[in-house]
Amino acid sequence: MAGAVLALALGAVAASVLASREPAQSPQGAAQAAAAPPAVAPARAEYDPIALAAASVRVVKNHEAPIPAQCYTKTDGHSNPCWTCHTAPRFPNLAADFELQQEYAFSKVGETNHWTNLFEDRRERAAQLAEGDVLSYVRSDNYAPLRRALADHKDYPGYRPDLDFARGFDEEGFARDGSGWRAFRYKPFPGVFWPTNGNADDVMIRLPESFRSRTGKPSIAVYRANLAILEASFGSDPDIADAKLRWATEPLDEVAVDYDLNGDGKLEPSVHALSGLPAHYLGDAEDVKVRRTIFPQGVEFLHSVRYLDPDAPSMLAARMKELRYSRKAREMEDWAILRAYELEADEKAEGKLPVFAGSPLVGLQNDFGWSLQGFIEDAQGRLRLQTHEEHLACMGCHTNLGVTLDQTFAFARKVPGRAGWAYQDLKGMPDVPQLGHREPEFLTYLRRTEGGDEFRQNTEVLQKFFAQGKPNAALVKQSARGGPRDITDLIYPSRERALELNRAYMVLAGEQRFDRGRDVALAPAQNVHASIQNQATGLVESKRVYVDGQLRLAWGPEPQPLASRQ
Repeated sequence: MAGAVLALALGAVAASVLASREPAQSPQGAAQAAAAPPAVAPARAEYDPIALAAASVRVVKNHEAPIPAQCYTKTDGHSNPCWTCHTAPRFPNLAADFELQQEYAFSKVGETNHWTNLFEDRRERAAQLAEGDVLSYVRSDNYAPLRRALADHKDYPGYRPDLDFARGFDEEGFARDGSGWRAFRYKPFPGVFWPTNGNADDVMIRLPESFRSRTGKPSIAVYRANLAILEASFGSDPDIADAKLRWATEPLDEVAVDYDLNGDGKLEPSVHALSGLPAHYLGDAEDVKVRRTIFPQGVEFLHSVRYLDPDAPSMLAARMKELRYSRKAREMEDWAILRAYELEADEKAEGKLPVFAGSPLVGLQNDFGWSLQGFIEDAQGRLRLQTHEEHLACMGCHTNLGVTLDQTFAFARKVPGRAGWAYQDLKGMPDVPQLGHREPEFLTYLRRTEGGDEFRQNTEVLQKFFAQGKPNAALVKQSARGGPRDITDLIYPSRERALELNRAYMVLAGEQRFDRGRDVALAPAQNVHASIQNQATGLVESKRVYVDGQLRLAWGPEPQPLASRQ
Protein backbone atom coordinates (compact mmCIF):
# COMPACT_ATOMS: atom_id res chain seq x y z
CA MET A 1 0.00 0.00 0.00
CA ALA A 2 2.79 2.44 0.88
CA GLY A 3 4.42 1.98 -2.50
CA ALA A 4 1.13 2.51 -4.31
CA VAL A 5 0.43 5.69 -2.39
CA LEU A 6 3.91 7.04 -3.05
CA ALA A 7 3.50 6.22 -6.72
CA LEU A 8 0.33 8.29 -6.80
CA ALA A 9 2.06 11.26 -5.20
CA LEU A 10 5.11 10.96 -7.43
CA GLY A 11 2.81 10.42 -10.40
CA ALA A 12 1.13 13.71 -9.63
CA VAL A 13 4.50 15.42 -9.69
CA ALA A 14 5.57 13.72 -12.88
CA ALA A 15 2.31 14.30 -14.72
CA SER A 16 1.83 17.88 -13.63
CA VAL A 17 5.43 19.08 -13.65
CA LEU A 18 7.62 17.02 -15.91
CA ALA A 19 5.09 16.34 -18.66
CA SER A 20 2.03 18.58 -18.69
CA ARG A 21 3.12 21.72 -16.92
CA GLU A 22 0.73 24.63 -17.33
CA PRO A 23 2.14 28.12 -17.64
CA ALA A 24 3.36 28.86 -14.13
CA GLN A 25 1.34 31.59 -12.49
CA SER A 26 2.12 33.56 -9.40
CA PRO A 27 -0.96 34.16 -7.27
CA GLN A 28 -0.74 37.80 -8.33
CA GLY A 29 -1.40 36.68 -11.86
CA ALA A 30 1.90 37.15 -13.70
CA ALA A 31 1.67 34.37 -16.28
CA GLN A 32 4.81 32.84 -17.69
CA ALA A 33 5.34 31.20 -21.06
CA ALA A 34 3.78 27.79 -21.57
CA ALA A 35 5.98 24.71 -21.61
CA ALA A 36 5.98 22.10 -24.35
CA PRO A 37 2.75 20.15 -25.00
CA PRO A 38 2.11 17.14 -22.75
CA ALA A 39 4.05 14.02 -23.61
CA VAL A 40 2.96 11.40 -21.09
CA ALA A 41 0.25 13.10 -19.08
CA PRO A 42 -3.29 11.68 -19.14
CA ALA A 43 -5.29 12.84 -22.14
CA ARG A 44 -7.56 15.78 -21.51
CA ALA A 45 -10.63 13.59 -22.05
CA GLU A 46 -9.68 11.68 -18.90
CA TYR A 47 -9.89 14.82 -16.81
CA ASP A 48 -13.49 15.17 -15.73
CA PRO A 49 -13.61 17.47 -12.69
CA ILE A 50 -17.25 16.74 -11.83
CA ALA A 51 -17.60 12.98 -12.41
CA LEU A 52 -16.70 11.87 -8.87
CA ALA A 53 -18.94 14.51 -7.31
CA ALA A 54 -21.87 13.58 -9.57
CA ALA A 55 -21.60 9.97 -8.48
CA SER A 56 -21.49 10.94 -4.80
CA VAL A 57 -24.79 12.80 -4.43
CA ARG A 58 -26.33 11.85 -1.07
CA VAL A 59 -23.59 9.27 -0.49
CA VAL A 60 -22.45 9.98 3.06
CA LYS A 61 -20.73 7.63 5.47
CA ASN A 62 -19.66 10.15 8.10
CA HIS A 63 -22.73 12.18 8.92
CA GLU A 64 -20.71 14.22 11.40
CA ALA A 65 -18.22 15.41 8.81
CA PRO A 66 -19.11 19.03 9.74
CA ILE A 67 -17.19 18.51 13.01
CA PRO A 68 -13.60 19.63 12.28
CA ALA A 69 -10.63 17.60 13.44
CA GLN A 70 -9.60 20.37 15.83
CA CYS A 71 -12.63 19.62 18.02
CA TYR A 72 -11.02 16.32 19.04
CA THR A 73 -8.00 18.04 20.58
CA LYS A 74 -6.93 16.81 23.99
CA THR A 75 -7.09 19.78 26.32
CA ASP A 76 -5.43 17.90 29.21
CA GLY A 77 -7.31 20.34 31.41
CA HIS A 78 -5.18 23.34 30.48
CA SER A 79 -4.71 23.73 26.71
CA ASN A 80 -7.60 25.69 25.18
CA PRO A 81 -7.58 26.23 21.42
CA CYS A 82 -11.40 26.07 21.48
CA TRP A 83 -11.88 29.70 22.53
CA THR A 84 -11.10 31.03 19.05
CA CYS A 85 -14.26 29.48 17.57
CA HIS A 86 -16.62 28.86 20.48
CA THR A 87 -17.61 32.02 22.28
CA ALA A 88 -20.43 34.17 23.64
CA PRO A 89 -23.23 35.23 21.26
CA ARG A 90 -23.18 38.60 19.53
CA PHE A 91 -26.08 39.45 17.26
CA PRO A 92 -26.69 38.43 14.53
CA ASN A 93 -24.73 35.33 15.58
CA LEU A 94 -26.77 33.81 18.38
CA ALA A 95 -24.77 30.60 18.75
CA ALA A 96 -23.82 30.65 22.44
CA ASP A 97 -21.38 27.78 22.04
CA PHE A 98 -18.68 28.69 24.60
CA GLU A 99 -19.92 25.68 26.59
CA LEU A 100 -18.06 23.53 24.06
CA GLN A 101 -14.90 24.75 25.78
CA GLN A 102 -16.19 23.16 28.97
CA GLU A 103 -17.13 19.74 27.70
CA TYR A 104 -16.91 17.40 24.75
CA ALA A 105 -20.51 17.27 23.56
CA PHE A 106 -20.67 15.00 20.51
CA SER A 107 -23.48 12.94 19.06
CA LYS A 108 -23.01 9.18 19.18
CA VAL A 109 -21.66 9.31 15.63
CA GLY A 110 -19.34 12.17 16.53
CA GLU A 111 -17.83 10.38 19.51
CA THR A 112 -15.63 8.53 17.02
CA ASN A 113 -13.00 10.70 15.37
CA HIS A 114 -13.31 9.91 11.68
CA TRP A 115 -10.28 12.06 10.77
CA THR A 116 -7.89 9.15 11.03
CA ASN A 117 -5.38 10.64 8.59
CA LEU A 118 -4.05 12.52 11.60
CA PHE A 119 -2.75 9.28 13.07
CA GLU A 120 -1.00 7.97 9.94
CA ASP A 121 2.78 8.14 9.59
CA ARG A 122 3.69 9.37 6.10
CA ARG A 123 7.19 10.61 6.83
CA GLU A 124 9.04 7.88 4.93
CA ARG A 125 6.96 8.38 1.79
CA ALA A 126 7.15 12.15 1.99
CA ALA A 127 10.92 12.11 2.40
CA GLN A 128 11.29 10.50 -1.04
CA LEU A 129 9.98 13.63 -2.76
CA ALA A 130 12.95 15.69 -3.89
CA GLU A 131 13.03 19.42 -3.12
CA GLY A 132 13.25 20.40 -6.78
CA ASP A 133 10.24 18.30 -7.70
CA VAL A 134 8.24 19.68 -4.79
CA LEU A 135 8.99 23.28 -5.75
CA SER A 136 8.24 22.65 -9.42
CA TYR A 137 4.97 21.01 -8.44
CA VAL A 138 3.69 23.78 -6.17
CA ARG A 139 4.74 26.42 -8.70
CA SER A 140 2.70 24.91 -11.53
CA ASP A 141 -0.90 25.89 -12.16
CA ASN A 142 -3.92 23.64 -11.69
CA TYR A 143 -6.55 26.39 -11.81
CA ALA A 144 -6.53 27.22 -15.52
CA PRO A 145 -6.98 23.52 -16.48
CA LEU A 146 -10.06 23.38 -14.23
CA ARG A 147 -11.62 26.33 -16.04
CA ARG A 148 -10.98 24.72 -19.43
CA ALA A 149 -12.33 21.35 -18.33
CA LEU A 150 -15.53 22.87 -16.96
CA ALA A 151 -16.07 24.63 -20.29
CA ASP A 152 -16.72 21.19 -21.77
CA HIS A 153 -19.59 20.62 -19.32
CA LYS A 154 -22.34 22.74 -20.80
CA ASP A 155 -25.01 21.42 -18.42
CA TYR A 156 -23.00 21.77 -15.21
CA PRO A 157 -25.21 23.96 -12.95
CA GLY A 158 -22.67 24.92 -10.28
CA TYR A 159 -20.14 27.69 -9.90
CA ARG A 160 -17.77 28.07 -12.84
CA PRO A 161 -14.56 29.80 -11.74
CA ASP A 162 -14.74 33.10 -13.57
CA LEU A 163 -11.72 34.88 -12.11
CA ASP A 164 -8.72 34.97 -14.43
CA PHE A 165 -5.82 34.64 -12.00
CA ALA A 166 -3.34 34.89 -14.87
CA ARG A 167 -4.39 38.50 -15.47
CA GLY A 168 -4.11 39.20 -11.77
CA PHE A 169 -5.16 42.24 -9.78
CA ASP A 170 -4.31 45.92 -9.92
CA GLU A 171 -2.70 47.80 -7.05
CA GLU A 172 -6.12 48.41 -5.49
CA GLY A 173 -7.16 44.76 -5.50
CA PHE A 174 -9.54 44.89 -8.50
CA ALA A 175 -9.36 41.89 -10.83
CA ARG A 176 -7.97 43.03 -14.18
CA ASP A 177 -10.32 40.70 -16.07
CA GLY A 178 -13.38 42.88 -15.40
CA SER A 179 -15.14 40.11 -13.46
CA GLY A 180 -15.90 42.36 -10.50
CA TRP A 181 -13.87 40.35 -8.00
CA ARG A 182 -11.80 42.39 -5.55
CA ALA A 183 -9.03 40.99 -3.39
CA PHE A 184 -8.41 42.22 0.14
CA ARG A 185 -5.69 41.86 2.76
CA TYR A 186 -6.77 40.30 6.02
CA LYS A 187 -5.17 38.97 9.17
CA PRO A 188 -5.22 35.14 9.12
CA PHE A 189 -7.48 33.46 11.66
CA PRO A 190 -5.39 31.84 14.40
CA GLY A 191 -4.32 28.24 13.92
CA VAL A 192 -4.87 26.07 10.89
CA PHE A 193 -4.64 28.89 8.31
CA TRP A 194 -1.25 30.10 9.45
CA PRO A 195 1.38 29.25 6.81
CA THR A 196 3.48 27.61 9.53
CA ASN A 197 0.69 25.03 9.82
CA GLY A 198 0.65 24.22 6.12
CA ASN A 199 -1.72 26.56 4.32
CA ALA A 200 -1.50 29.86 2.51
CA ASP A 201 -4.72 31.43 1.27
CA ASP A 202 -6.37 34.41 -0.34
CA VAL A 203 -9.93 35.72 -0.40
CA MET A 204 -11.81 37.81 -2.95
CA ILE A 205 -15.22 39.46 -2.61
CA ARG A 206 -17.76 40.45 -5.25
CA LEU A 207 -20.93 42.46 -4.75
CA PRO A 208 -23.96 42.09 -7.04
CA GLU A 209 -24.12 44.26 -10.17
CA SER A 210 -26.59 46.72 -8.63
CA PHE A 211 -23.95 47.53 -5.99
CA ARG A 212 -21.47 48.29 -8.78
CA SER A 213 -23.60 50.58 -10.90
CA ARG A 214 -25.63 53.78 -10.95
CA THR A 215 -28.56 54.43 -13.30
CA GLY A 216 -27.77 51.17 -15.02
CA LYS A 217 -24.18 52.06 -15.83
CA PRO A 218 -21.09 50.52 -14.18
CA SER A 219 -19.61 52.83 -11.54
CA ILE A 220 -16.34 52.09 -9.78
CA ALA A 221 -17.12 54.97 -7.42
CA VAL A 222 -20.36 53.33 -6.32
CA TYR A 223 -18.58 49.99 -5.93
CA ARG A 224 -15.90 51.53 -3.71
CA ALA A 225 -18.46 53.29 -1.56
CA ASN A 226 -20.63 50.22 -1.07
CA LEU A 227 -17.61 48.13 -0.16
CA ALA A 228 -16.59 50.79 2.37
CA ILE A 229 -20.06 50.70 3.92
CA LEU A 230 -19.95 46.91 4.11
CA GLU A 231 -16.44 46.98 5.61
CA ALA A 232 -17.49 49.47 8.30
CA SER A 233 -20.50 47.30 9.10
CA PHE A 234 -18.35 44.22 9.73
CA GLY A 235 -15.09 45.62 11.08
CA SER A 236 -16.35 48.22 13.53
CA ASP A 237 -17.17 47.92 17.21
CA PRO A 238 -20.82 46.78 17.37
CA ASP A 239 -21.33 48.80 20.55
CA ILE A 240 -20.96 52.01 18.52
CA ALA A 241 -24.31 53.20 17.17
CA ASP A 242 -24.68 53.45 13.40
CA ALA A 243 -25.04 57.24 13.54
CA LYS A 244 -21.84 57.67 15.58
CA LEU A 245 -19.72 55.27 13.59
CA ARG A 246 -16.61 56.70 11.92
CA TRP A 247 -14.49 54.49 9.67
CA ALA A 248 -11.34 55.26 7.68
CA THR A 249 -11.73 54.41 4.00
CA GLU A 250 -9.91 54.46 0.71
CA PRO A 251 -10.53 57.71 -1.24
CA LEU A 252 -14.23 57.90 -2.07
CA ASP A 253 -15.96 60.18 -4.59
CA GLU A 254 -19.04 61.76 -3.00
CA VAL A 255 -19.89 63.63 -6.18
CA ALA A 256 -20.05 60.46 -8.27
CA VAL A 257 -22.23 58.63 -5.74
CA ASP A 258 -24.31 61.73 -4.86
CA TYR A 259 -24.03 61.13 -1.13
CA ASP A 260 -22.31 62.93 1.74
CA LEU A 261 -20.24 60.05 3.08
CA ASN A 262 -18.14 61.95 5.62
CA GLY A 263 -21.02 64.01 6.94
CA ASP A 264 -19.52 67.46 6.46
CA GLY A 265 -22.53 68.80 4.61
CA LYS A 266 -20.98 68.98 1.15
CA LEU A 267 -20.08 66.70 -1.75
CA GLU A 268 -16.38 66.33 -2.51
CA PRO A 269 -14.47 64.28 -5.10
CA SER A 270 -12.20 62.65 -2.54
CA VAL A 271 -12.95 61.88 1.11
CA HIS A 272 -11.19 59.37 3.34
CA ALA A 273 -13.70 58.53 6.04
CA LEU A 274 -17.22 57.30 6.49
CA SER A 275 -19.14 59.21 9.17
CA GLY A 276 -22.28 57.40 10.18
CA LEU A 277 -23.51 54.22 8.57
CA PRO A 278 -26.00 54.97 5.75
CA ALA A 279 -29.46 53.46 6.03
CA HIS A 280 -29.22 52.08 2.49
CA TYR A 281 -26.51 51.13 0.03
CA LEU A 282 -25.78 53.48 -2.85
CA GLY A 283 -26.24 53.54 -6.62
CA ASP A 284 -28.63 51.02 -8.07
CA ALA A 285 -28.68 49.21 -4.69
CA GLU A 286 -30.31 52.20 -2.98
CA ASP A 287 -33.36 50.11 -2.10
CA VAL A 288 -31.22 47.61 -0.12
CA LYS A 289 -31.03 48.30 3.61
CA VAL A 290 -27.67 48.37 5.37
CA ARG A 291 -27.83 45.83 8.21
CA ARG A 292 -24.98 45.64 10.66
CA THR A 293 -22.82 42.53 10.10
CA ILE A 294 -25.27 41.00 7.64
CA PHE A 295 -24.29 40.59 4.01
CA PRO A 296 -26.90 41.54 1.42
CA GLN A 297 -28.25 38.90 -0.93
CA GLY A 298 -25.93 38.06 -3.82
CA VAL A 299 -22.59 38.72 -2.14
CA GLU A 300 -19.95 36.20 -3.23
CA PHE A 301 -16.61 35.06 -1.84
CA LEU A 302 -13.84 33.14 -3.59
CA HIS A 303 -11.21 31.53 -1.38
CA SER A 304 -8.19 29.58 -2.60
CA VAL A 305 -6.17 27.39 -0.24
CA ARG A 306 -2.67 26.86 -1.56
CA TYR A 307 0.60 25.06 -1.09
CA LEU A 308 3.53 27.00 0.33
CA ASP A 309 6.09 28.66 -1.90
CA PRO A 310 8.88 29.88 0.40
CA ASP A 311 9.98 32.44 -2.20
CA ALA A 312 6.55 33.93 -3.00
CA PRO A 313 4.73 36.84 -1.31
CA SER A 314 2.75 35.57 1.68
CA MET A 315 4.11 32.11 0.71
CA LEU A 316 1.19 31.68 -1.70
CA ALA A 317 2.11 29.04 -4.24
CA ALA A 318 0.54 28.91 -7.70
CA ARG A 319 -0.89 25.44 -7.06
CA MET A 320 -4.19 25.23 -5.21
CA LYS A 321 -5.09 22.56 -2.70
CA GLU A 322 -8.67 23.79 -2.71
CA LEU A 323 -10.86 26.41 -4.31
CA ARG A 324 -13.85 27.45 -2.21
CA TYR A 325 -16.84 29.49 -3.35
CA SER A 326 -19.75 30.86 -1.34
CA ARG A 327 -22.75 32.98 -2.22
CA LYS A 328 -25.39 34.64 -0.07
CA ALA A 329 -28.38 33.17 -1.89
CA ARG A 330 -30.95 34.82 0.36
CA GLU A 331 -30.92 37.49 3.02
CA MET A 332 -32.93 36.56 6.10
CA GLU A 333 -34.91 38.83 8.40
CA ASP A 334 -33.93 39.04 12.06
CA TRP A 335 -36.77 36.79 13.18
CA ALA A 336 -35.74 34.12 10.66
CA ILE A 337 -32.14 34.22 11.86
CA LEU A 338 -33.32 33.80 15.45
CA ARG A 339 -35.56 30.92 14.46
CA ALA A 340 -32.74 29.18 12.56
CA TYR A 341 -30.52 29.23 15.64
CA GLU A 342 -33.39 27.95 17.80
CA LEU A 343 -34.06 25.07 15.43
CA GLU A 344 -30.39 24.17 15.28
CA ALA A 345 -30.17 24.08 19.09
CA ASP A 346 -33.34 22.00 19.34
CA GLU A 347 -32.14 19.47 16.78
CA LYS A 348 -28.80 19.12 18.51
CA ALA A 349 -30.51 18.59 21.87
CA GLU A 350 -32.62 15.85 20.26
CA GLY A 351 -29.51 14.15 18.93
CA LYS A 352 -30.34 14.73 15.27
CA LEU A 353 -27.50 14.68 12.77
CA PRO A 354 -26.93 17.71 10.54
CA VAL A 355 -28.63 17.73 7.14
CA PHE A 356 -28.08 20.29 4.39
CA ALA A 357 -30.05 21.00 1.25
CA GLY A 358 -28.43 20.97 -2.16
CA SER A 359 -25.82 18.74 -3.73
CA PRO A 360 -22.16 18.97 -4.73
CA LEU A 361 -23.25 19.94 -8.24
CA VAL A 362 -24.99 23.11 -7.09
CA GLY A 363 -23.45 23.53 -3.63
CA LEU A 364 -24.72 22.68 -0.18
CA GLN A 365 -26.92 25.26 1.52
CA ASN A 366 -26.98 26.12 5.20
CA ASP A 367 -29.91 27.45 7.20
CA PHE A 368 -28.70 31.04 7.03
CA GLY A 369 -28.97 31.66 3.30
CA TRP A 370 -25.48 30.66 2.17
CA SER A 371 -24.60 28.23 -0.62
CA LEU A 372 -21.10 26.71 -0.48
CA GLN A 373 -19.20 24.78 -3.14
CA GLY A 374 -15.61 23.62 -3.31
CA PHE A 375 -12.96 21.97 -5.47
CA ILE A 376 -10.04 19.89 -4.23
CA GLU A 377 -7.01 18.14 -5.74
CA ASP A 378 -7.28 14.73 -7.33
CA ALA A 379 -4.48 12.15 -7.34
CA GLN A 380 -2.87 13.80 -10.38
CA GLY A 381 -2.90 17.23 -8.76
CA ARG A 382 -5.84 18.48 -10.81
CA LEU A 383 -8.76 20.25 -9.18
CA ARG A 384 -12.02 18.32 -9.01
CA LEU A 385 -15.40 19.11 -7.53
CA GLN A 386 -15.66 17.83 -3.97
CA THR A 387 -17.89 14.87 -3.20
CA HIS A 388 -21.05 15.28 -1.18
CA GLU A 389 -19.35 14.12 2.02
CA GLU A 390 -16.30 16.31 1.36
CA HIS A 391 -18.62 19.29 1.06
CA LEU A 392 -20.06 18.47 4.49
CA ALA A 393 -16.64 19.15 5.99
CA CYS A 394 -17.05 22.80 4.95
CA MET A 395 -20.45 23.27 6.51
CA GLY A 396 -19.71 23.07 10.22
CA CYS A 397 -17.48 26.13 10.40
CA HIS A 398 -19.75 28.13 8.08
CA THR A 399 -23.12 27.37 9.65
CA ASN A 400 -23.47 27.58 13.41
CA LEU A 401 -20.04 28.46 14.78
CA GLY A 402 -20.13 31.06 17.54
CA VAL A 403 -17.32 33.30 16.35
CA THR A 404 -18.38 33.91 12.75
CA LEU A 405 -20.10 37.03 11.46
CA ASP A 406 -22.88 36.05 9.09
CA GLN A 407 -21.20 32.64 8.85
CA THR A 408 -17.94 34.10 7.44
CA PHE A 409 -14.41 34.70 8.74
CA ALA A 410 -12.13 36.81 6.56
CA PHE A 411 -13.93 40.05 5.72
CA ALA A 412 -14.31 41.18 9.33
CA ARG A 413 -10.52 40.82 9.64
CA LYS A 414 -9.71 43.02 6.64
CA VAL A 415 -6.98 45.61 7.09
CA PRO A 416 -9.04 48.82 7.29
CA GLY A 417 -9.29 51.32 4.47
CA ARG A 418 -6.98 51.70 1.50
CA ALA A 419 -4.19 49.51 2.92
CA GLY A 420 -6.55 46.53 2.93
CA TRP A 421 -7.59 46.71 -0.72
CA ALA A 422 -4.90 44.65 -2.41
CA TYR A 423 -4.05 41.04 -3.07
CA GLN A 424 -3.24 39.20 0.15
CA ASP A 425 0.16 40.17 1.55
CA LEU A 426 1.11 39.72 5.20
CA LYS A 427 4.28 41.79 5.08
CA GLY A 428 4.02 44.81 7.37
CA MET A 429 0.87 43.54 9.07
CA PRO A 430 1.09 43.89 12.87
CA ASP A 431 -0.23 41.46 15.45
CA VAL A 432 -3.07 43.64 16.70
CA PRO A 433 -5.43 42.53 19.49
CA GLN A 434 -8.91 41.23 19.04
CA LEU A 435 -11.51 43.88 19.75
CA GLY A 436 -11.76 44.32 23.52
CA HIS A 437 -8.40 42.65 24.23
CA ARG A 438 -5.29 44.31 25.54
CA GLU A 439 -2.66 41.87 24.29
CA PRO A 440 -1.88 41.00 20.67
CA GLU A 441 -4.14 38.31 19.27
CA PHE A 442 -1.47 35.79 18.32
CA LEU A 443 0.21 36.11 21.72
CA THR A 444 -3.17 35.44 23.33
CA TYR A 445 -3.57 32.39 21.11
CA LEU A 446 -0.15 31.00 22.00
CA ARG A 447 -0.83 31.48 25.70
CA ARG A 448 -4.26 29.93 25.74
CA THR A 449 -3.48 27.09 23.32
CA GLU A 450 0.00 26.41 24.72
CA GLY A 451 1.21 25.73 21.21
CA GLY A 452 1.41 27.09 17.69
CA ASP A 453 -1.51 25.01 16.43
CA GLU A 454 -4.60 23.35 17.83
CA PHE A 455 -2.84 19.99 18.13
CA ARG A 456 0.29 21.42 19.83
CA GLN A 457 2.54 19.61 17.34
CA ASN A 458 4.14 22.57 15.57
CA THR A 459 7.61 21.96 16.95
CA GLU A 460 9.11 24.94 15.14
CA VAL A 461 6.84 27.45 16.88
CA LEU A 462 7.39 25.71 20.21
CA GLN A 463 11.16 25.85 19.82
CA LYS A 464 11.24 29.44 18.58
CA PHE A 465 8.71 31.16 20.82
CA PHE A 466 8.24 28.98 23.91
CA ALA A 467 10.31 28.39 27.02
CA GLN A 468 9.28 25.99 29.78
CA GLY A 469 5.85 25.57 28.23
CA LYS A 470 5.02 29.26 28.02
CA PRO A 471 5.41 31.75 25.16
CA ASN A 472 8.17 34.33 25.37
CA ALA A 473 5.89 37.37 25.54
CA ALA A 474 8.66 39.91 24.91
CA LEU A 475 9.75 38.09 21.76
CA VAL A 476 6.20 37.59 20.45
CA LYS A 477 5.32 41.25 21.10
CA GLN A 478 8.04 42.35 18.69
CA SER A 479 5.47 41.58 15.99
CA ALA A 480 2.82 43.73 17.66
CA ARG A 481 1.82 47.23 16.61
CA GLY A 482 4.83 49.53 16.97
CA GLY A 483 7.29 46.63 17.16
CA PRO A 484 10.26 46.01 14.86
CA ARG A 485 8.70 42.92 13.22
CA ASP A 486 5.36 41.87 11.73
CA ILE A 487 3.20 38.75 11.87
CA THR A 488 5.32 36.95 9.27
CA ASP A 489 7.94 36.46 11.99
CA LEU A 490 5.35 34.54 14.00
CA ILE A 491 3.48 32.53 11.38
CA TYR A 492 5.86 31.95 8.48
CA PRO A 493 7.60 28.56 8.57
CA SER A 494 11.25 28.06 7.80
CA ARG A 495 12.05 26.95 4.28
CA GLU A 496 12.69 23.40 5.49
CA ARG A 497 9.35 23.21 7.30
CA ALA A 498 7.47 24.68 4.32
CA LEU A 499 8.87 21.93 2.10
CA GLU A 500 8.01 19.27 4.68
CA LEU A 501 4.44 20.52 4.87
CA ASN A 502 4.17 20.46 1.07
CA ARG A 503 5.53 16.91 0.93
CA ALA A 504 3.09 15.72 3.59
CA TYR A 505 0.09 17.14 1.77
CA MET A 506 1.23 15.83 -1.61
CA VAL A 507 1.26 12.31 -0.21
CA LEU A 508 -2.09 12.91 1.47
CA ALA A 509 -3.64 14.15 -1.78
CA GLY A 510 -2.22 11.13 -3.61
CA GLU A 511 -4.15 8.84 -1.29
CA GLN A 512 -7.46 10.58 -2.10
CA ARG A 513 -8.95 9.71 1.27
CA PHE A 514 -10.18 13.13 2.27
CA ASP A 515 -13.08 11.38 3.99
CA ARG A 516 -10.44 10.67 6.64
CA GLY A 517 -9.29 14.29 6.83
CA ARG A 518 -7.31 16.91 4.96
CA ASP A 519 -5.25 18.46 7.76
CA VAL A 520 -1.48 18.38 7.33
CA ALA A 521 0.37 16.30 9.92
CA LEU A 522 4.14 15.94 9.74
CA ALA A 523 3.97 13.14 12.29
CA PRO A 524 1.13 11.14 13.85
CA ALA A 525 -0.92 13.35 16.15
CA GLN A 526 -0.42 12.75 19.86
CA ASN A 527 -2.76 15.35 21.39
CA VAL A 528 -5.92 14.23 19.59
CA HIS A 529 -8.64 11.83 20.74
CA ALA A 530 -9.30 8.90 18.42
CA SER A 531 -12.61 8.45 20.21
CA ILE A 532 -14.16 9.96 23.27
CA GLN A 533 -17.24 9.70 25.41
CA ASN A 534 -18.75 13.03 26.30
CA GLN A 535 -17.04 14.44 29.34
CA ALA A 536 -15.67 17.63 30.87
CA THR A 537 -12.56 19.16 29.32
CA GLY A 538 -11.14 20.21 32.69
CA LEU A 539 -10.88 23.81 31.55
CA VAL A 540 -13.46 25.04 34.05
CA GLU A 541 -11.40 23.71 36.94
CA SER A 542 -8.25 25.35 35.62
CA LYS A 543 -10.15 28.61 35.02
CA ARG A 544 -9.21 28.59 31.35
CA VAL A 545 -12.65 29.04 29.76
CA TYR A 546 -12.90 32.30 27.82
CA VAL A 547 -15.92 34.09 26.40
CA ASP A 548 -14.17 36.98 24.66
CA GLY A 549 -13.10 35.43 21.36
CA GLN A 550 -14.21 37.31 18.25
CA LEU A 551 -13.22 38.03 14.67
CA ARG A 552 -13.07 41.81 14.89
CA LEU A 553 -9.70 43.37 15.49
CA ALA A 554 -8.54 46.51 17.27
CA TRP A 555 -6.51 48.08 14.48
CA GLY A 556 -6.56 51.52 16.09
CA PRO A 557 -5.91 52.87 19.61
CA GLU A 558 -5.82 50.49 22.53
CA PRO A 559 -9.40 49.38 23.31
CA GLN A 560 -11.05 49.21 26.67
CA PRO A 561 -10.84 45.67 28.09
CA LEU A 562 -13.87 43.41 28.17
CA ALA A 563 -14.55 40.68 30.71
CA SER A 564 -12.59 37.74 29.34
CA ARG A 565 -13.24 34.95 31.74
CA GLN A 566 -16.30 33.16 32.91
